[in-house]
Amino acid sequence: MNYLIVIVGPTAIGKTSLSIALAKHFGCDILSCDSRQFYKEMAIGTAVPSKDELASAPHHFIQNKSIFDSYTVGDFEQESIALLDTLFLKNKVQIMVGGSGLYVDAVLKGFDDFPNIDKSLRDEINADFEIFGLDYLQQELKKRDADYYQKLLTENPQTLQNPQRMKRFVEVCLGTGKPYSSFVGQKKNRRNFTPIIIGLEADREIMYERINQRVDIMMKEGLLSEAEVLFPYKMLNALQTVGYRELFEYLDATVTLDKAVENIKMNTRRFAKRQVTWFKRNENTVWFDYLTDMDRITNYIESKIK
Repeated sequence: MNYLIVIVGPTAIGKTSLSIALAKHFGCDILSCDSRQFYKEMAIGTAVPSKDELASAPHHFIQNKSIFDSYTVGDFEQESIALLDTLFLKNKVQIMVGGSGLYVDAVLKGFDDFPNIDKSLRDEINADFEIFGLDYLQQELKKRDADYYQKLLTENPQTLQNPQRMKRFVEVCLGTGKPYSSFVGQKKNRRNFTPIIIGLEADREIMYERINQRVDIMMKEGLLSEAEVLFPYKMLNALQTVGYRELFEYLDATVTLDKAVENIKMNTRRFAKRQVTWFKRNENTVWFDYLTDMDRITNYIESKIK
């Protein structure tokens, strides 16, 4: 039996340090499922593990792509499952860590099957988006799949602000004449591992304070300089990310630097709140306070391994 230890929780809660400690204990590798740590041009703003941390255990899917690459959650699912098949040959225990809930779900449960859509429709939707903007996509989804629109609005509102995801929803609705949600949950994906899902949490005040401190550290480490280098490419999908968007506003001279930093903290806190909501939906997750003794977590995991 293979086991995938999955460490989830909000940003700045301590997932990286726990994953490394567990990797050392079990002598295994770590797969990152942080959807922004994939990109080599984004290091400071995505809290990529330090060189010492990366050297302390084998890591995968960290700074392995460029912001100019086309890389989807479906690509990540396929590459992760293929890698795990290889890693499990060496050790029946492996670790996955990150705060990107959609990417975690992709590895644990996979994606649904959707019909092939004619490329001309995709081009048409892209053209309409350029003219009418994100509101057009939102209204189309609301009209053609009201239930799914309401589900996103309630459970995952940031998705409604993601043009790539919204284009896909509308594309499926228009291309099939059926609601996008009618294709969700139809496919059952088989996995050759049993997940052991560990959640890290803290009181909201502590979580928010840790986030504020992390942003201050990022600014001292050179986040503004990193954003300045990336500024010419600010429209790329990979850069529609908290920590960069706000500094791009400063570089566009629409806000002061102090206000931009304040906005980073505020938007990161909001993001963390959404992460908690996402991960709390999974009843199989066992939650530990972020200060829990390492031995207690290790003992719990070992009690689940046969």
